[in-house]
Amino acid sequence: MRKIDPDKANAYYRIRTTLICVYLSIGFLVSFVVVFFARALSSFSIMGIPFHYYMGSQGAILTFIILLFVNAKVSDMIDKRFGITPEQMNEKDQAVNQ
Repeated sequence: MRKIDPDKANAYYRIRTTLICVYLSIGFLVSFVVVFFARALSSFSIMGIPFHYYMGSQGAILTFIILLFVNAKVSDMIDKRFGITPEQMNEKDQAVNQ
Protein backbone atom coordinates (compact mmCIF):
# COMPACT_ATOMS: atom_id res chain seq x y z
CA MET A 1 0.00 0.00 0.00
CA ARG A 2 1.21 3.43 -0.92
CA LYS A 3 1.76 6.02 1.80
CA ILE A 4 0.11 9.43 1.69
CA ASP A 5 1.86 12.62 2.74
CA PRO A 6 0.95 13.26 6.43
CA ASP A 7 0.06 16.92 5.83
CA LYS A 8 -2.23 15.94 2.98
CA ALA A 9 -3.82 13.19 5.09
CA ASN A 10 -4.40 15.59 8.01
CA ALA A 11 -6.04 18.16 5.72
CA TYR A 12 -8.22 15.45 4.18
CA TYR A 13 -9.41 14.14 7.55
CA ARG A 14 -9.97 17.66 8.86
CA ILE A 15 -12.32 18.41 5.97
CA ARG A 16 -14.09 15.06 6.32
CA THR A 17 -14.52 15.53 10.09
CA THR A 18 -15.93 19.02 9.56
CA LEU A 19 -18.43 17.71 7.01
CA ILE A 20 -19.50 14.89 9.31
CA CYS A 21 -20.13 17.44 12.08
CA VAL A 22 -22.23 19.54 9.67
CA TYR A 23 -24.26 16.50 8.58
CA LEU A 24 -24.83 15.41 12.18
CA SER A 25 -25.91 18.95 13.11
CA ILE A 26 -28.44 19.01 10.28
CA GLY A 27 -29.71 15.59 11.35
CA PHE A 28 -30.06 16.76 14.95
CA LEU A 29 -31.87 19.89 13.77
CA VAL A 30 -34.49 18.06 11.71
CA SER A 31 -34.93 15.25 14.25
CA PHE A 32 -34.95 16.88 17.66
CA VAL A 33 -35.12 20.67 17.35
CA VAL A 34 -38.27 20.53 15.21
CA VAL A 35 -39.96 18.38 17.86
CA PHE A 36 -38.75 20.65 20.65
CA PHE A 37 -40.34 23.69 18.96
CA ALA A 38 -43.45 21.82 17.75
CA ARG A 39 -45.94 24.28 19.24
CA ALA A 40 -44.29 27.30 17.67
CA LEU A 41 -43.89 25.54 14.31
CA SER A 42 -47.49 24.28 14.17
CA SER A 43 -48.56 27.60 12.60
CA PHE A 44 -46.71 26.60 9.39
CA SER A 45 -48.09 23.91 7.14
CA ILE A 46 -46.89 21.87 4.17
CA MET A 47 -49.61 20.45 1.92
CA GLY A 48 -52.15 21.15 4.67
CA ILE A 49 -50.15 19.21 7.28
CA PRO A 50 -48.63 21.03 10.29
CA PHE A 51 -44.89 21.52 9.76
CA HIS A 52 -43.79 19.72 12.93
CA TYR A 53 -45.92 16.67 12.08
CA TYR A 54 -44.66 16.61 8.49
CA MET A 55 -41.03 16.75 9.63
CA GLY A 56 -41.63 13.93 12.09
CA SER A 57 -43.41 11.70 9.60
CA GLN A 58 -41.66 12.40 6.31
CA GLY A 59 -39.43 15.46 6.34
CA ALA A 60 -36.66 14.05 8.53
CA ILE A 61 -36.43 10.90 6.42
CA LEU A 62 -36.28 12.91 3.20
CA THR A 63 -33.61 15.14 4.72
CA PHE A 64 -31.48 12.13 5.64
CA ILE A 65 -31.82 10.67 2.14
CA ILE A 66 -30.81 13.99 0.59
CA LEU A 67 -27.84 14.18 2.98
CA LEU A 68 -26.71 10.73 1.82
CA PHE A 69 -26.59 11.86 -1.81
CA VAL A 70 -24.95 15.18 -0.92
CA ASN A 71 -22.33 13.35 1.14
CA ALA A 72 -21.56 10.99 -1.74
CA LYS A 73 -21.08 13.83 -4.24
CA VAL A 74 -19.03 15.98 -1.85
CA SER A 75 -16.88 13.00 -0.85
CA ASP A 76 -16.11 12.26 -4.50
CA MET A 77 -15.08 15.88 -5.07
CA ILE A 78 -12.85 15.87 -1.99
CA ASP A 79 -11.26 12.57 -3.02
CA LYS A 80 -10.50 13.96 -6.48
CA ARG A 81 -9.08 17.13 -4.96
CA PHE A 82 -6.68 15.15 -2.78
CA GLY A 83 -5.89 12.60 -5.51
CA ILE A 84 -7.09 9.54 -3.65
CA THR A 85 -9.66 8.14 -6.05
CA PRO A 86 -8.94 4.56 -7.15
CA GLU A 87 -8.15 5.73 -10.70
CA GLN A 88 -5.68 8.37 -9.50
CA MET A 89 -4.04 5.94 -7.09
CA ASN A 90 -3.63 3.35 -9.89
CA GLU A 91 -2.07 5.96 -12.18
CA LYS A 92 0.40 6.99 -9.48
CA ASP A 93 1.30 3.37 -8.71
CA GLN A 94 1.91 2.67 -12.39
CA ALA A 95 4.10 5.76 -12.70
CA VAL A 96 6.16 4.67 -9.67
CA ASN A 97 6.58 1.12 -10.99
CA GLN A 98 7.87 2.27 -14.39
